[in-house]
Amino acid sequence: MAFSADELRVLRRALANALHPTPLPEEDVQDCLRLAGAVDEVVNEAGRLRAFLLADLARYRDALPGSISGYLELLQDALAAGYDPRPDDLAALRALRAGPVAAALLERCQVLAERSVRARLAGRAVPMTAPAPRGRLLALRGGLAAAKEPERPRTPSRPAEPARPPAPGERPMPKPSEVFPPRRRPAPAPPPEERAVS
Repeated sequence: MAFSADELRVLRRALANALHPTPLPEEDVQDCLRLAGAVDEVVNEAGRLRAFLLADLARYRDALPGSISGYLELLQDALAAGYDPRPDDLAALRALRAGPVAAALLERCQVLAERSVRARLAGRAVPMTAPAPRGRLLALRGGLAAAKEPERPRTPSRPAEPARPPAPGERPMPKPSEVFPPRRRPAPAPPPEERAVS
């Protein structure tokens, strides 16, 4: 979970007030309540995402063997996030163990499953976790940060190389207008002839 600069200021004020209680201004109280609401919303969204990812993993497992690459990728991501493999996962991996990736995953899942069974028998609770999101969000250039950056002088790039002439036996790349010529409009129909009745 990441906080914005404003949210960090609110959090810092709330923590400072928790350490040294003093009456807070109404604005600070409202900021704390908004931050608590935002954190609750993120937690709820994370729960929905976990449920979706577990359902996605089950869909891939049910579609085996046609979805083997997607299933193995999802299962690897899930295991990295602390997912406890279920008996269905072990059965699917046993059926796919001819492949090296599936065989390695089967070994890893058997160790994890055995560890979780021993923990349950010992009376310890095994937390049910879900896979982490597959994609990572990357910061792209643009937005407000790009507007604040000063313009840098651009260095002249080297001139573009001229296109090489085609070899004698090689045909040049056709232009779109050669491949898809413009449509010709039909010529207007000649006016009907008027004949005199004799």
